[in-house]
Amino acid sequence: MLDREGFRPNVGIILLNHKNEVFWGKRIRTHSWQFPQGGIKHGETPEQAMFRELHEEVGLTADHVRIIARTRDWLRYEVPDHFIRRDARGHYRGQKQIWFLLQLTGRDSDMNLRATDHPEFDAWRWNEYWVPLEAVIEFKRGVYQMALTELARFLPRLNHHNRYLRAGMRPPPRGDRPERHDRHAGGAVMGAMAVTTAIALMSGKALRGMVARKPP
Repeated sequence: MLDREGFRPNVGIILLNHKNEVFWGKRIRTHSWQFPQGGIKHGETPEQAMFRELHEEVGLTADHVRIIARTRDWLRYEVPDHFIRRDARGHYRGQKQIWFLLQLTGRDSDMNLRATDHPEFDAWRWNEYWVPLEAVIEFKRGVYQMALTELARFLPRLNHHNRYLRAGMRPPPRGDRPERHDRHAGGAVMGAMAVTTAIALMSGKALRGMVARKPP
């Protein structure tokens, strides 16, 4: 199913874990890596197609994820002629995609690259959000950059900004954290220290005076 300009409707999926890392799949029997994606069938909405592709390529269902955001408009890329079947050349130009940003609510063990008889990936890993585009086939890189840039503002804020959660750690107990003082409290502490020091010096002088004094 092509539009008037020769682009096939398609969906792309950026799947996050709790660290804001993304699912990165290695295409079967190749050295290229990519996000899950697939065509929209006749009568499907982009969301329906996304959940179907998610199950076919990653083995997850709607129960394992939640939708965070999607791109507003179609993002297009053209496919070079040598990747197009001869009978499709001249009227097929490439793909137009709606991209979805998903949060994994299930476990890594819920994923299954062999959910169908025609797997798309033979390996996967979690990768930093800004994936290495040099690992992506060249004609898709522009769309990847646009999708990642548009959806980056929807990244869960806790994971994106909190240094403990971003590193996969829990914050230390409150008693182990350095105490913070405002300027007034700091001045009071410094003042108290100065008084204590002065008293100690005075006591030392008095003691030396008593020792130096001759007996009557």
